[in-house]
Amino acid sequence: MPERWRGRPGRGGSGLALAFVLLSFAPGAGAGDPSPSRLKKAIDPIVSRADFTAAFWGIEVRSLGTGRTLYARNAEKAFRPASSMKLVTTAAALDAFGPDARIRTTVETAGRLDGLGRILGDVHLVGRGDPNLSARFSPGRATAAFEEMADALVAAGVRRIEGRLIGHEGAFTGDRRGSDWAWEDLAWGYGAEVSALSFADNLVSVTLKPGERVGDPAVLDVEPDAGCLAVSSSVETVGATVATASSAPPADGDDDVRLEREPGSNEARLTGRLPMGGAWSGRLAVADPARCAVTAFRGVLESKGIGVMGGVSTSREPRPAGARVLAAHDSPSMAEMIRVVNKESQNLHAETLLRLVGLEVKGEGSAAKGHEAATELARRLGVPDEGWGLVDGSGLARTDLLTPRGLVALLAAMDRHPHAAAFRDSLPVAGVDGTLEKRMKGTPAEGRVAAKTGTLRLANALAGYVTTLRGERLAFAIVVNNHEGKSREAVAAIDAIAAALASAQ
Repeated sequence: MPERWRGRPGRGGSGLALAFVLLSFAPGAGAGDPSPSRLKKAIDPIVSRADFTAAFWGIEVRSLGTGRTLYARNAEKAFRPASSMKLVTTAAALDAFGPDARIRTTVETAGRLDGLGRILGDVHLVGRGDPNLSARFSPGRATAAFEEMADALVAAGVRRIEGRLIGHEGAFTGDRRGSDWAWEDLAWGYGAEVSALSFADNLVSVTLKPGERVGDPAVLDVEPDAGCLAVSSSVETVGATVATASSAPPADGDDDVRLEREPGSNEARLTGRLPMGGAWSGRLAVADPARCAVTAFRGVLESKGIGVMGGVSTSREPRPAGARVLAAHDSPSMAEMIRVVNKESQNLHAETLLRLVGLEVKGEGSAAKGHEAATELARRLGVPDEGWGLVDGSGLARTDLLTPRGLVALLAAMDRHPHAAAFRDSLPVAGVDGTLEKRMKGTPAEGRVAAKTGTLRLANALAGYVTTLRGERLAFAIVVNNHEGKSREAVAAIDAIAAALASAQ
């Protein structure tokens, strides 16, 4: 689950807001540049609705052609940005690395390869922050990168490792968890631990399906089943004719599936009841991801006929002097990596990029150094960072703070950046893909808004670019905090504002 989503089914009202927007900006209503007064007449009634009385809105809209601010509401105030924080992280990553950079994972040893195919010593699987050692770019093959490196070892004549297989994660320092993440986040995939050596997004996907008959145990499936997380189930199939489906984190209730798991444990138990015709799915975070990765690599090696005699372990200590590379795997390009972060709103990958930025720019793979580099970039680009509070790289922290004015200034600066095309192409497109695939379909915003979403409890955001029906390009940021109603109401209002921008005359 890339973003926290706790919305409940909404009530009426959002449709009226969108209808008002479309009428206000019907073709032929005006000419010339987008009119600030028309925008005000369209946006103000949306954010001033009675159900938003206690909410706090922050909005800024700027013309990329003229640089004029066309609409602003609390734009200089600090807001919890949720996943729109990823705009800062991915901008810093593109600036630091460029779109073509790749991250290399290696297999190294200081031991001798003897004539019998034995490596006489330890072997290190060295992670340097590639978050895509998974099936994402090799569908159906979570271990594809490990298979590539194992094949290289076989080709080099390796048949046995006499020492240990060590997962090395020393490129990153500091806590594997983001600062100010909630305890409830840490069990689920969207709160996965951060490591320089990751595998399969540091999570396992768990599904439950009903048994054949009422009273039968539910059918449990775990993917990838690499021995990283021990999942057991006592979920019982119960009688029901109405199909239901739920996903993590589940709600409480007599007929719900519930997760029992101690913090930091790699043992999880599912309990509860699942109705006939129902289904349950959840993505569970793996504790100690480097150990998970090296365990999965050992399984691949053994499947290729390479025995590991000394077991597996992990390390952040300096590698032995004289270590040489036996095999390597290169990540997708940085442009592809930031597409994953922004299109999917992938928290782990954002946190990984933040630490990579710190390593590249400041020589230390930590969140703190990544924030230093991001702040320096903002100031170099002339982005006002007053009121900013950078706590993590993904926006999952409840104490992250950004201003709409700063976000819009960053968007405008990145639109002029040498890597502007890669940055724009990383954003979800309304009604087309990513986290906006199902939003704003059938409105003027469809295909015209490219923006980063943000969803947390009491925080919703959308920030990016829009090309109006008349061809004007705008940068915008829309953030709402402290809306106690249904999350989908805030999302519908944000989408109505985006439709107004697309229709602006």
